[in-house]
Parts: sequence; structure tokens; C-alpha cells
Amino acid sequence: MPPNQPGPDQTRNLILAMILMMGFLFAYQTFVVGPQEQARREAARQQATEQAETPGTAPGRVAEPAAPAVAETVEEALQTSERVVFDGPGVDGSVNLTGARLDDLKLKRHFMTVERDDELRLLRPENSANGYYATYGWLPEQGRPVIGVNTQWRQKGSAPLSPGNPVTLIAERGGLTFERTLSLDDNYMFTYTDRIVNNSGETRRLTPFGVVRRHGEFREFLDTTDPGASGLSAIVHLGLIGVLDRDLKLRKYKPLSNEKGIKGDTIAESAGWMGFTDKYWMTALVPRQGEGFETEFNLRERGDEPLYELLTQGTAVAIPAGGEAQIEHRVFAGAKRLEVLRSYEDELGLPRFTDAIDWGMFWFLTKPFFQVLLWLEGMIGSFGWAILAFTVLVKLPLIPLYNQSYKSMAKMKLLAEPMKEIQEKYKDDPKQRQQEVMKLYQREKANPIAGCLPILATIPIFYALYKTLFVTLEMRHEPFGYLRDLSAPDPTAIGNLFGLLPWAAADVKAIPILGIIIGIGVLPILYGVTMAALQSLSPPPPDPTQRMVMMALPVILTFVFGGFAAGLVLYWVWNNILSLMQQYFIMRRNGVETQLDKLIAWLRGKRGDSPAE
Repeated sequence: MPPNQPGPDQTRNLILAMILMMGFLFAYQTFVVGPQEQARREAARQQATEQAETPGTAPGRVAEPAAPAVAETVEEALQTSERVVFDGPGVDGSVNLTGARLDDLKLKRHFMTVERDDELRLLRPENSANGYYATYGWLPEQGRPVIGVNTQWRQKGSAPLSPGNPVTLIAERGGLTFERTLSLDDNYMFTYTDRIVNNSGETRRLTPFGVVRRHGEFREFLDTTDPGASGLSAIVHLGLIGVLDRDLKLRKYKPLSNEKGIKGDTIAESAGWMGFTDKYWMTALVPRQGEGFETEFNLRERGDEPLYELLTQGTAVAIPAGGEAQIEHRVFAGAKRLEVLRSYEDELGLPRFTDAIDWGMFWFLTKPFFQVLLWLEGMIGSFGWAILAFTVLVKLPLIPLYNQSYKSMAKMKLLAEPMKEIQEKYKDDPKQRQQEVMKLYQREKANPIAGCLPILATIPIFYALYKTLFVTLEMRHEPFGYLRDLSAPDPTAIGNLFGLLPWAAADVKAIPILGIIIGIGVLPILYGVTMAALQSLSPPPPDPTQRMVMMALPVILTFVFGGFAAGLVLYWVWNNILSLMQQYFIMRRNGVETQLDKLIAWLRGKRGDSPAE
């Protein structure tokens, strides 16, 4: 090996440092950050209860009255206002005639749990817990909105809203008649078409605005919509999202809660959209395309809770006396399913609408990965089998690289005894020991670094696939074998003997601290076993401490993978099995006797030594 390349000790020290760092971060997050965050949230809720402030009018362009009394349930809140019912293939709910607010929306194709009993609710009335709604209005040149979030509309007729059957709402203000037509497509797009007739006797100049509001502490409203979602902010983008022309704008809820709004320019010259996103769901304003608009985020207070407010403001419209104007805006409220987002991107000209899905830094891998997974699912009929087939496809182009790596590892394993002799002979002379090791490598044409190349190649692939499986909706609630949901962790647990005992696995996993250990399922255990088997085919580190750490690594990662989505662990277990077969074959071709061979021979009784020899 060239002198300027790191030796085996440096390489193993680097690996050891990475392992220890990962273990430390995992333990710190589990035992320190988690309890501290829970305590902080409890203290904040207690303080809000004890020190509720008198509500007032918060700053912002859209004035707001005092916070209404919160109803006990969404159903009770819905009874306090007149509504227009809607029902489509993708959504159902109602529009509040106060403000023409879209504030009652459930997703018909998606459910809270795998039992598929309750439709997932995305939007809620303002006077319910964690209110979440969107609407459009009109601002004059000065003063309060002519049409605002509290304007009372009346419905023309009584028919419900459905695809192909729009409804019309009417409101009169200061000599202006507003005729708003609401329409719904087969998925998640609502169209607000406003026709304004000016009977005031003078030219009126109005500016359209859109608003999305989300009430409450962000962790609470995320978990209310989709339980457990608030703990994902470090992995997936949750918060403000949009595109102004072609510029993607992102801001997570945590900085938003600290009054840090949108970064950079907030003006679109001709096209764009802006909204709030969860892991799988989004509510976004889509102002009239082809004209400029600007955006603004406000963090406001409503009683004892924060209010996250996103505003868009379009180009002013001059309406002459006796004349009229018409303008069209849209609201997207639904699931971030790729084919749906792409259809809006193509048909409505919405720039980068598919980037509402958080593809991550390796987007150039995650996007094609997902397309291949969808194609395989269509061919095979199962997302689980598609993951297994995809694993094979990913490994095929890496076979030459793996072959060279495994040959290098086989050669290193053959050099284990000479290395041990050098270590013992020069144990008091590190410099001479290093020189002798280098001579051995040069004489045998061995390169210890070559064995690490597949690891380096698989890191971006692993991350990209992890991101793909984690953020895309298509894996949510998808079953495979005993797995009821590939997007959730393995549902089995050691603590109930993997279902043999009459205790729910979820209850076992929920036990503080102990649940981390006895809540491990079948797939994470298989991952640890296959990783240990792979390690047995690799040359062991000469240093006893490093050897002990490497032996502990499969156990550590078993617990780390215990909280990962089952679909991802399924991929990694299958990848380990394929790597194990490939590496074993190459080891045998190079005349290396592995621990597996010793085990087989011992089991057959052909040798008297222990398999651990």
C-alpha cells in the first residue's frame, strides 16, 4: 500500500469512531432529548392554562376577532354554522358559509389506522381543537377586507357540491355583488371562481388574497391529523412549502414557531403555489397562474394558542362602475400521491408541484427509485415483493464492485495469521509493526481499503431508498405477509413471544426503556443475525477492543432498526442475505474457510473443534 494511504489501524479507528458516535446519538436522543422535550411540552401546556391572555386583534393584513369558544368535538363545531356539503371520489366534508372556508375535509382513500375504520381528517373548523382551514377573499385599497374570512355567504340553491356539480355562493358588500362558484375535481383540488359586479357607481380597485390558517402548537396539530407525525421533523420536511416561479421555498414548523418566516424573495412573477405540508398531506393555495403574487407568513396568537397563518396576495383588479371582473383561484387539500401531483403539474401548469413530496438531497436517486418501485408493484401486484425485486435490481450493477471487494476481503482473511504474527512480534515497536504490515500488503498485493468500497457505494443508495420508502404515500398501510403496514415498524415483539402470548405488541413496545429491548420484532432480529453472519466472513480486527465493538455492532443496529419502517428493514435484510450468498461464494472460490464452513462441519461431526475456534 502506498505510504500516504491510511493503514488498517486508522481505518478501523475511523469505523470505531463512527459506531460510537452513532450509538451515542441514538442513546442521547432516546434517554435525554425525548424526556426533555416531553417535559417542555407539558410545562408549556400548563403555563398556557394558568396564564391565558385576553385575546385581541393580532397584527396582519386580515383582521381577526376574539377567539371563539372551542367545541368539544369536530361534530359539535360543525353544528354551529351553515354549510355546503361536498362529496367526491377523493374527499368528503363541507364548506363553511362563514368566509366560504374549506374547513371540514376528510380523505376517503386514506384512514387513521390499518383497520380502515375512520377516514383521515385533514381540515377542521376554527372552533374545534387544532382548527385548520383555507379560503380566499378581497382587499380594498385601504381598510379591512371587503370579503374576508368571516364574511357571511349564502348559497344559491341547495344542491351539494360534487365533481361536475359546482355550487354558487352570493355576498353583497358596498355596492359590489360577489358571485363565487365552487367546484371540485375527482381528487383534491377546489376551484374558487369569483365574479364581481360593480354597482357602486364608481371604479373600485380590489386585491385578491388567500389564507391558510392552522391553530395550536404544531406538534399537537401534526399528531391530531396523523398520530406520531410530530416526531418525524428531523427526517422529513414538515411545515411551510411552496414554489415561487421555479424557486422551492421550505420552512419547518419549529423555526416558524420562533417567528422565522419564508427565506429569500417572497414574490412570484407569474406562477407558483404555497401551503403547509405534513408527511403525506398538504393544504396549499394556488393563486391565479400567469400573474404575479406575493406571500407572507404570520405567527399570531388566538387566546392561549398560536395561529400559523399563510397569506398570498395577487395583482389588484380595477372594476369600472357598472362593469364586472372574474378571477379564479384554487385550493389543494389532500394526499401527496405522486401521480395526482404530476397531473396538476401538467394540466394546470403548476411549477414543481411533485416536489411537495420531500425527495431529499439525493432526489436524483429517490425519484427514479420510486418510479421503478411503482413499475414493479404494477407488474408484481405487491409493494413488498416490489421492494425485494428492487433490491436485486440495485445490486446487479454493483456486482463487479462487490466481487473485487470480496476478493480483497478474502485475501485479507488469508493474511490474518501473518498479521497476528507481526502484531505479536513487534507489539512494543508500533513504527516497525506498521512498516512490516505495509510490506506484507505490498508483497501479497492486498488492499484493506478495497473492502470498504461497496459500503461507500451503498450509503447514498441506502439513504435514497430509505427516503423513498419513508416519504412516499404509496407504502402507507400496505400489507405484506404478517406485516400490516410497511410504512410502520415491525409489529411483532420479543415480549409477547411474537404473538404467542395474549399481549399486544404495541403495549410491549410502549413500556419505558424495557420496551426498547423486548419490543424488537422479527425483521430487526433477522437484520442483526444476517449482519453478524456477514461479519463472520470478513477478516476480524487485530485489536481486541475493536473486535469487541464490531461484534456488538449487529446488536446495536438491531435496536436502531427496530424503529425503522418495516419496508426499509425488509430491504436491508434481503440485501444482507444476497450479500452473504455472494461473499460466501467468492470466499470459497479463493480457498478461504469461513466460520460458516466450520459450523457446517461441526454440525456434521466431521471435526472435533468448536465452530468458534
